[in-house]
Amino acid sequence: MRRANNAMARMTQEVDLADAIIAAWKTSNRVTMYLIENLAPGMWSKAVPGVPRRTVRMIAGHIHNSRCMWIKMLGRRHGIRAPKSVSRYTVTRRQLVPALERSSDGIVELLELGINQGGSIPASGVAWLNLPVDVVHVLAYLVAHEGHHRGQIVLLARQTGHRLPIEITGGLWQWSKRAKEAQARRRV
Repeated sequence: MRRANNAMARMTQEVDLADAIIAAWKTSNRVTMYLIENLAPGMWSKAVPGVPRRTVRMIAGHIHNSRCMWIKMLGRRHGIRAPKSVSRYTVTRRQLVPALERSSDGIVELLELGINQGGSIPASGVAWLNLPVDVVHVLAYLVAHEGHHRGQIVLLARQTGHRLPIEITGGLWQWSKRAKEAQARRRV
């Protein structure tokens, strides 16, 4: 334990963990948006093999709507407003990209709330939680959730004959580049 405390003291001197948590989220959001922006138009309505009532559109819309649910559940009592959910049946890519920006901003507010509260998002009175509410767990959960769905979409593209170009699938792993894009988007 002492070794961990010493390592943490050195690390916090070198890196502002609050800024790093927010930057990591913004990069993950940018990776999600990058995928959505670069899907072939024909992919949007492709059905999931074996589950014909579920489409790529529905998976993509679910990402935004899940963020909205977490913002509402954890942030509403603290004055954080969740953006409107999207229809998973009718949302277009053109509508979803700005919606993802709005829900990302809400997640940033939620993480900042937790950072400003000593590292945990106050959650007393929340009826249902499936994760610890310290900001690191919340960040890890959200990034894992979106990574899972990005993987589903990439796999569906392959399965339905719309394999994404290597520049796009490889670009999902270019987090340094996506981090710079996320920073540039905020300056505009």
